[in-house]
Amino acid sequence: MYNSAERRNFYGRVHGKTLRASQKTYLDEDLARLSLPGVTLDSNPVRAPLDLARFHGKPLWLEIGFGGGEHLVHMAATYPQVEIIGCEPFVNGIAMLLGKIRQAKVANLSLHPGDVRDLFDVLPDGCLSKVFLNYPDPWPKARHHRRRFVTQDYLRPLARCMAPGAELRVATDIPDYVRQTLEEVPQAGFDFVQQTGPGEAWEDWLSTRYEQKALREGRQPHYLTFQRRAG
Repeated sequence: MYNSAERRNFYGRVHGKTLRASQKTYLDEDLARLSLPGVTLDSNPVRAPLDLARFHGKPLWLEIGFGGGEHLVHMAATYPQVEIIGCEPFVNGIAMLLGKIRQAKVANLSLHPGDVRDLFDVLPDGCLSKVFLNYPDPWPKARHHRRRFVTQDYLRPLARCMAPGAELRVATDIPDYVRQTLEEVPQAGFDFVQQTGPGEAWEDWLSTRYEQKALREGRQPHYLTFQRRAG
């Protein structure tokens, strides 16, 4: 477990366009209720593991960086028998998700509106059975590649939280992100399962707004699947 009291550097946007009045209402009325307690350093300075009894033994999934939330809500509605945590620091995306949750009336979602590394600190070993990383920030400049999620600083804590045999899905439209993913993920304790391209996504995949934008601009999606190695 991570026990340092130091604050981490965080790269990326937290705020975007001015929120609509309805989105401010969603944040005011729904965010605290849906947020997992005990994740932040302020609320849990000793970094004690989370008590997952609230999930009643159901399979636990995680989506890292859910964007506008359409895939996350789709998965929650498709699999009501599982519990899903969505992690996203971008306030505008969080507000969009909260509106979608109200509309879809799903009840099996929890949120961490912040840095996923803080969540990794306090998740118990082997508690996750599926993880989604959809169109992560590509950090295209070579000097920024170390900020990508698919580095050991992120992947090894993630691997600790995943059960043996758990599935990791990665979707990206950036060829160099594919390269780095294929190089780094196996080093962190995962077996490569498959890589597919346009029109060959997972059966339960919901194409996101970002993916549709990428397709319009001529960028092709890549879908990569890994399995957490035992031991």
